[in-house]
Amino acid sequence: MSSSRPSENAELSDSRTAAERPLPADLPDADESAGPDVFARGVGFTDASDSGDSAGRDEGLTLQEQLARLRERVRPWPAWTLRAKLVASMLALFTVLSLATGVSTIVALDRYLVGQVDDQLRQSLSPPHQEDDGRFRPPSSEGRGRGPGNEGLIAIIDPVVQGEATSMANETTTLTPTQLAELQSAGIGSDPKTIDLGGTIGEYRVMSGRAPVQINGVPTIGTVVVGLPTGPLNHTINRMVLVAIAAVVAGIILVGLLGTWLVRRNLEPLRRVAATATRVSQTPLASGSVAIAERVDPVDTDTRTEVGQVGAAFNEMLDHVDEALRARHQSEQRVRQFVADASHELRTPLASIRGYAELSRREADVVPPTVTHAMGRIESEADRMGSLVEDLLLLARLDAGRPLEEEPVDVSMLVINAVSDAHAASPGHHWDLDLPPEPVEVTGDGARLHQVVANLLANARTHTPDGTRVTTSVRPEGEWVRVAVHDDGPGVPESLQPNVFERFARGDDARNRAKGSTGLGLSIVAAVSKAHGGRVELDSRPGDTTFSLLLPAAS
Repeated sequence: MSSSRPSENAELSDSRTAAERPLPADLPDADESAGPDVFARGVGFTDASDSGDSAGRDEGLTLQEQLARLRERVRPWPAWTLRAKLVASMLALFTVLSLATGVSTIVALDRYLVGQVDDQLRQSLSPPHQEDDGRFRPPSSEGRGRGPGNEGLIAIIDPVVQGEATSMANETTTLTPTQLAELQSAGIGSDPKTIDLGGTIGEYRVMSGRAPVQINGVPTIGTVVVGLPTGPLNHTINRMVLVAIAAVVAGIILVGLLGTWLVRRNLEPLRRVAATATRVSQTPLASGSVAIAERVDPVDTDTRTEVGQVGAAFNEMLDHVDEALRARHQSEQRVRQFVADASHELRTPLASIRGYAELSRREADVVPPTVTHAMGRIESEADRMGSLVEDLLLLARLDAGRPLEEEPVDVSMLVINAVSDAHAASPGHHWDLDLPPEPVEVTGDGARLHQVVANLLANARTHTPDGTRVTTSVRPEGEWVRVAVHDDGPGVPESLQPNVFERFARGDDARNRAKGSTGLGLSIVAAVSKAHGGRVELDSRPGDTTFSLLLPAAS
């Protein structure tokens, strides 16, 4: 910035008369139409002509409703990732500190420059004098610390009123009466102040003081006003503002890029721990022998770091879960082995009981009716218990994962035979068939699949009254074959539906077995279908119940 006290070569005379000097009203007005467009297109706003669909969609919405819709499109802060939160926090902190530093620096620079100008004004304020040619000259600046350049303003407002301003190009402009009147009315004193004189002169930092002057050779005491233009100062401040803004923007970009890289690099151990947890969560742990081999890498288990503490705790938790799963599997194996052994051992005594009961009916001697009834009940319960033992033994074998036979099975013929058996067992029900014109085949164990369909039909027969219509259908569905048993009976209670395929599931709280149900039929259906790679489904409501068996179609 170039600043100095007024040039000592400046002339304070104006050859024009008052009538020839231009008045402020004669100056051209500023062109208001040339002002900048504050709301530029494409910056945060969408023009209606650019997006007709958006305008039509938002037509009729108030500003509050549009802002609310905009907030809905922005992901809330709690839903941000940890990486995004850390980077955003760094950017926000850097922006606040940079802006605070920039503003403080600019304010301090402005005060320093203004103070420098004020010091130059105080040094340059000394009484002007009149030369022999009648022109006023400012006093010599030798030894007064004046800065480089000739720009400045000097005026005498008492006892005469005249003054002039000199630009950096050494062009002298005589102050107009309006400008001189403004200097007189501005209340300028020994404290510098800023005043805008308009026209081509612009804004000046001015101060005044009483000093001896000579008017046409007559010494007197007058009021002298000196000033320095603030244009160079404002130019320096504006450039500093631009530099600060550019530095803040560049810093934000740099901090964003480096911060993202640093956060990603420092969160990499946490990402590896999360990846290990994800792999563990995808491991089937519901049943069977499960060994969790996944562990957090030792490099991510250093307890001196927060992530290392999480990794070490996660590994310890996996060790405990692994031990619990191993203990559960061993307990299940013991139970299954016990059930299998008990079922196998019970088959012989049950066969003996049935044999002795049948032998008593062949006795030649007359047996009392009460004994005959008792032996009949013994034989009936022995048969029922034998069925229960066979079912338990089958479930134990399926749980043990013993392979089933794999051979082509004609599902259509299998269903026909099972429905024929059900019709013979319960002629009071209406048994219907819905089969495709062509045979449908699957690969599996024919005997077990026949048992599955028979159990579904027996379930419908047992839990529905006489007169119920039971329809068995077979339908190919792409890679699957669906065998469905539908009835219009009372349906399965809603509270029982989630557990209907569990073992010993029953619809009554009393352990009633009056109809010969063991509570294992549907659990065998689920176990056999699972062993064949299929599944069972239930859709039940009063008057509309369907049990569906889905099996992989034969390739």
